[in-house]
Amino acid sequence: MTQATELYFDFLCPYAWRGVELAAALKDEREAFTLRHYSLVEGNHAENAKELSWRVTDQSLDAPDGEGYMKYLKPSLRAFLASHAAALQGEAAHWAFTLALFRAHHERKEPLSGETIHAAAQEAGLDPNAFAQALADGATRRAELRAELDAAREVGVFGTPTYVLPTGEAAYYRFETLTREPAQARQWWDLYRAVLTSEAGIGTIKRARNRPPRRA
Repeated sequence: MTQATELYFDFLCPYAWRGVELAAALKDEREAFTLRHYSLVEGNHAENAKELSWRVTDQSLDAPDGEGYMKYLKPSLRAFLASHAAALQGEAAHWAFTLALFRAHHERKEPLSGETIHAAAQEAGLDPNAFAQALADGATRRAELRAELDAAREVGVFGTPTYVLPTGEAAYYRFETLTREPAQARQWWDLYRAVLTSEAGIGTIKRARNRPPRRA
């Protein structure tokens, strides 16, 4: 059985959406990916600059809306907990829900609200009663999320999407282009993986800020 590449994502992130879409296009092409969660809100929180002291899983969904970056706390946490609830219905259901919610938020520009989440669950074909029961067990869903965030910290995840190959190499990619076409996804994934595993040891590739248009 093919070992899976771990794919860390946050529903807030458009680059993660493109990374998940690319992985989804490859799932029928003998590529295995495991969905994992990483919180950009927790990772970028000021209180965690030196050591981890602020946890997204300790925050209340009933608290007043925050300001600045913290306005994303409740939408992100709500989506993460729903994602863990969806995962209880199996891998296929989890992928279907994840894609449905990403597309609702980033393609149709819908908020990560309870209404959007339940619409995504319906679109993904989830059992609504089982989904509701799983969401109601908030303590367990938060514990599951906390464990994944701890695992992400051990790897050194700092952005999404981050891919962790079965051989241990890990990298964050800032995808600027979306594809759902399997042949194109294969070409791109082979390129990304070749860079990541190359003996050249490329640590950073960052495009020039004022790069000219591509020449014909």
